[in-house]
Amino acid sequence: MVGEERRIVSPVVRHPELQLTRFHDLVTVAPEMRELFTLIRRAGRSDSTVLIRGESGTGKELVANALHLESTRASKPLQAVNCATFTSELLASELFGHVRGAFTGAIRDRKGLLTLADKGTLFLDEVAELPIDLQARLLRVLQLRRFTPVGDIHEQEVDVRLISATNAGLRELVAEGRFREDLMYRLRVVVLYLPRLAERTGDVEALTWHFIDQFNQQGNRFIDSIDRDAWAAMRSYPWPGNVRELRNNLEQAFVLGEGPTLKLGELAPELRGEGPERVAAGPTTLVDLERDQLMEAYRETGGHRGEMAERLGISRPTLYRRLKKHGLL
Repeated sequence: MVGEERRIVSPVVRHPELQLTRFHDLVTVAPEMRELFTLIRRAGRSDSTVLIRGESGTGKELVANALHLESTRASKPLQAVNCATFTSELLASELFGHVRGAFTGAIRDRKGLLTLADKGTLFLDEVAELPIDLQARLLRVLQLRRFTPVGDIHEQEVDVRLISATNAGLRELVAEGRFREDLMYRLRVVVLYLPRLAERTGDVEALTWHFIDQFNQQGNRFIDSIDRDAWAAMRSYPWPGNVRELRNNLEQAFVLGEGPTLKLGELAPELRGEGPERVAAGPTTLVDLERDQLMEAYRETGGHRGEMAERLGISRPTLYRRLKKHGLL
C-alpha cells in the first residue's frame, strides 16, 4: 500500500543492554535469583547446616561457595566432594582420611577433607548418593564433631560447617530405606531451593550473552549477534540441563562455528528439534547409543544415580563420567 510504513526486522539479535546482578560467582537478571541471594546472605550469618535443593546444572556448587564466603568462616578453607564420583571405600578415605596400611596402596597417612576443612566449610554435592555405610559416620560428625580416620583407632575432633546438595528428594529415599532419617533431619536444617534455568525470568538471554562475552575473550571467535532462528530455538527450549547445558551449547558453537553470528546449525540437535527424529531412526554411532542409554535410564529411574548405575551395570563413578561427557550433569 502506498505510504504505508514497513517495519524492517533484523535477521539477527544483537547484544542487549543488561543490568546484571553479580553475587560472588553467580550472575543473573532474574528476581527469583535475587531473592535467593538474600536468603544466602541470611543463612551465611549462621553456622547452621544447609541443604541446597536443585536440578543438575543449576549451580549448586556456586551457591555453596557463596554461602561460605558470606559466613564467618570465609577466611578458612572450603573443601568440596561429589559423593557420586567415588566408591564407598574411596569416599571414606576422601572424607575421613586414612592411616598407613589401612588398605592396599595406603603407603602413608593421608588427611581427609574433614581435617582439611577444619574451622571452615565442607560441601557434599550429590549427598543422596552417600553410601549407606558412610551415613552413620557422617551423622556422628554432625552430632559429636568427632570422626575416626580409616584404619585408625583414635578419634579426632573437627569444627566444620556442613553444606550439602542434592537433586533427589531425601524424604523419598528415606521411605525406600536408602537414606537414614536421622541424618536427613541433620542435613535439612536450612533448605535453599535453586530454581531451574527455565524458571529464572530473563536469565536465558542474560546468561547467553554473559557466556558469549566470556568466550569472545578467548580470541578463537568473536560473536556479536545471534541468528533469529537460533534465538527462537533457544528461547523455546526447556533447558533440562539448565545453566551447564546452555554454556555447553555456546562452547560448542564457538568451537565448531565460524563468523560473527551464532547460527541454529551450530547448536545441539535437541535445540534444532532433531532429537526425537534421530532417536526414532536409531543411534548411528556408539556415542549416540551411549547417550540414548543414559537418557533412557534417567527417565526410568527419575535420575537417581544409584539406580541408573545398577540398571546400566556400571559403577557410580563411571556413570558420573559418562553423564559429564554427554553434558547431562
